[in-house]
Amino acid sequence: MSKYLERAKEIRAIAEPHHNCAQSVLMSFTQSLNLDDQTAYKIATAFGAGMKSGLTCGVITGGLMVLGLFGVDSPEDTQALFKHFRSQHSEMTDCSELLKANSAAGGQRKTHCDALVFEMVQYLESVLKEKGKI
Repeated sequence: MSKYLERAKEIRAIAEPHHNCAQSVLMSFTQSLNLDDQTAYKIATAFGAGMKSGLTCGVITGGLMVLGLFGVDSPEDTQALFKHFRSQHSEMTDCSELLKANSAAGGQRKTHCDALVFEMVQYLESVLKEKGKI
Protein backbone atom coordinates (compact mmCIF):
# COMPACT_ATOMS: atom_id res chain seq x y z
CA MET A 1 0.00 0.00 0.00
CA SER A 2 1.35 3.41 -0.92
CA LYS A 3 2.10 6.01 1.72
CA TYR A 4 -0.65 8.24 0.28
CA LEU A 5 -3.32 5.57 0.45
CA GLU A 6 -2.12 4.58 3.91
CA ARG A 7 -2.40 8.22 5.02
CA ALA A 8 -5.91 8.48 3.52
CA LYS A 9 -6.99 5.41 5.48
CA GLU A 10 -5.54 6.87 8.69
CA ILE A 11 -7.39 10.15 8.14
CA ARG A 12 -10.72 8.45 7.35
CA ALA A 13 -10.40 6.39 10.55
CA ILE A 14 -10.23 9.50 12.76
CA ALA A 15 -13.60 10.09 14.41
CA GLU A 16 -12.98 13.55 15.81
CA PRO A 17 -12.54 15.95 14.28
CA HIS A 18 -14.45 14.77 11.23
CA HIS A 19 -12.53 15.04 7.97
CA ASN A 20 -14.69 15.64 4.91
CA CYS A 21 -13.78 14.06 1.59
CA ALA A 22 -11.94 17.12 0.23
CA GLN A 23 -9.90 17.40 3.43
CA SER A 24 -9.12 13.70 3.37
CA VAL A 25 -7.83 13.79 -0.20
CA LEU A 26 -5.77 16.96 0.30
CA MET A 27 -4.35 15.87 3.64
CA SER A 28 -3.19 12.57 2.14
CA PHE A 29 -0.54 14.54 0.25
CA THR A 30 0.47 17.21 2.79
CA GLN A 31 3.85 15.68 3.61
CA SER A 32 4.96 15.76 -0.03
CA LEU A 33 3.67 19.31 -0.36
CA ASN A 34 5.37 20.68 2.78
CA LEU A 35 1.89 21.75 3.87
CA ASP A 36 0.81 21.30 7.46
CA ASP A 37 -2.35 19.33 8.20
CA GLN A 38 -4.05 22.18 10.05
CA THR A 39 -3.73 24.51 7.06
CA ALA A 40 -4.88 21.81 4.63
CA TYR A 41 -7.84 21.03 6.90
CA LYS A 42 -8.86 24.70 6.90
CA ILE A 43 -8.38 25.15 3.14
CA ALA A 44 -10.67 22.24 2.29
CA THR A 45 -13.29 22.82 5.01
CA ALA A 46 -15.95 24.38 2.77
CA PHE A 47 -15.51 21.79 0.00
CA GLY A 48 -16.99 18.76 1.77
CA ALA A 49 -20.52 17.54 1.02
CA GLY A 50 -20.33 19.05 -2.43
CA MET A 51 -19.27 22.50 -1.24
CA LYS A 52 -21.83 22.05 1.54
CA SER A 53 -24.52 22.21 -1.15
CA GLY A 54 -24.60 18.71 -2.64
CA LEU A 55 -22.71 19.90 -5.71
CA THR A 56 -19.31 18.68 -6.96
CA CYS A 57 -18.08 15.78 -4.83
CA GLY A 58 -15.38 16.72 -2.33
CA VAL A 59 -12.98 14.09 -3.66
CA ILE A 60 -13.00 15.94 -6.97
CA THR A 61 -12.41 19.37 -5.46
CA GLY A 62 -9.77 17.94 -3.12
CA GLY A 63 -8.16 16.21 -6.08
CA LEU A 64 -8.05 19.45 -8.02
CA MET A 65 -6.40 21.16 -5.04
CA VAL A 66 -3.73 18.47 -4.96
CA LEU A 67 -3.05 18.71 -8.69
CA GLY A 68 -2.82 22.50 -8.49
CA LEU A 69 -0.45 22.43 -5.54
CA PHE A 70 1.82 20.06 -7.46
CA GLY A 71 1.69 22.34 -10.52
CA VAL A 72 -0.38 19.94 -12.61
CA ASP A 73 -2.99 22.43 -13.67
CA SER A 74 -3.53 22.34 -17.42
CA PRO A 75 -7.10 22.15 -18.72
CA GLU A 76 -6.27 18.68 -20.06
CA ASP A 77 -5.22 17.46 -16.62
CA THR A 78 -8.36 18.85 -14.99
CA GLN A 79 -10.59 17.38 -17.69
CA ALA A 80 -8.84 14.01 -17.36
CA LEU A 81 -9.63 13.92 -13.63
CA PHE A 82 -13.32 14.62 -14.31
CA LYS A 83 -13.42 12.11 -17.18
CA HIS A 84 -11.86 9.42 -15.03
CA PHE A 85 -14.24 10.06 -12.15
CA ARG A 86 -17.33 10.13 -14.36
CA SER A 87 -16.28 6.90 -16.05
CA GLN A 88 -16.17 5.18 -12.66
CA HIS A 89 -19.47 6.59 -11.36
CA SER A 90 -22.13 6.45 -14.07
CA GLU A 91 -21.26 9.97 -15.25
CA MET A 92 -22.15 11.45 -11.83
CA THR A 93 -19.97 14.12 -10.18
CA ASP A 94 -22.35 15.72 -7.67
CA CYS A 95 -22.23 14.61 -4.05
CA SER A 96 -26.02 14.47 -3.75
CA GLU A 97 -26.36 12.24 -6.85
CA LEU A 98 -23.58 9.92 -5.72
CA LEU A 99 -25.05 9.57 -2.23
CA LYS A 100 -28.55 9.00 -3.58
CA ALA A 101 -27.34 6.24 -5.94
CA ASN A 102 -25.34 4.65 -3.11
CA SER A 103 -28.35 4.71 -0.79
CA ALA A 104 -30.60 3.22 -3.47
CA ALA A 105 -28.09 0.39 -3.84
CA GLY A 106 -28.22 -0.23 -0.07
CA GLY A 107 -24.77 1.18 0.65
CA GLN A 108 -23.60 2.91 3.79
CA ARG A 109 -22.54 6.55 3.49
CA LYS A 110 -19.21 6.32 5.33
CA THR A 111 -18.13 3.22 3.44
CA HIS A 112 -19.10 4.87 0.14
CA CYS A 113 -17.28 8.13 0.88
CA ASP A 114 -14.20 6.29 2.16
CA ALA A 115 -14.05 4.32 -1.09
CA LEU A 116 -14.29 7.53 -3.14
CA VAL A 117 -11.44 9.09 -1.16
CA PHE A 118 -9.24 6.02 -1.60
CA GLU A 119 -10.03 5.85 -5.31
CA MET A 120 -9.12 9.52 -5.83
CA VAL A 121 -5.90 9.25 -3.84
CA GLN A 122 -4.83 6.31 -6.00
CA TYR A 123 -5.75 8.19 -9.19
CA LEU A 124 -3.79 11.26 -8.06
CA GLU A 125 -0.78 9.21 -7.10
CA SER A 126 -0.79 7.63 -10.55
CA VAL A 127 -1.03 10.99 -12.32
CA LEU A 128 1.61 12.61 -10.13
CA LYS A 129 4.01 9.72 -10.70
CA GLU A 130 3.39 9.87 -14.44
CA LYS A 131 4.15 13.61 -14.40
CA GLY A 132 7.30 13.11 -12.31
CA LYS A 133 5.93 15.11 -9.36
CA ILE A 134 6.32 12.38 -6.74
